[in-house]
Amino acid sequence: MGSPKAIRVDLGVQQASLQRHLDSGRYEDASDVVRDALRALDHRDALLDEVLRDDVRASMADKRPGSSIDAVFKRVRAKVVRKVTSAKRGA
Repeated sequence: MGSPKAIRVDLGVQQASLQRHLDSGRYEDASDVVRDALRALDHRDALLDEVLRDDVRASMADKRPGSSIDAVFKRVRAKVVRKVTSAKRGA
């Protein structure tokens, strides 16, 4: 890997978050915060990939017959209707 190349990033409202992390004293500079954030993002992505792989393996090992997309959407729509109805009662 060559020498580091400076980049400009517009953080918008996240600038306050960056400043809070700097003010905490845990980080020396903005680059440290960004590197740590990218490591956390990489870790989250790796965990998500692992969960999805496990789900796919479990699904492929499941010997039960599959459901048609129409049946799945019908169940999902019914669930949404129940949640909306429940929320309206609670409002």
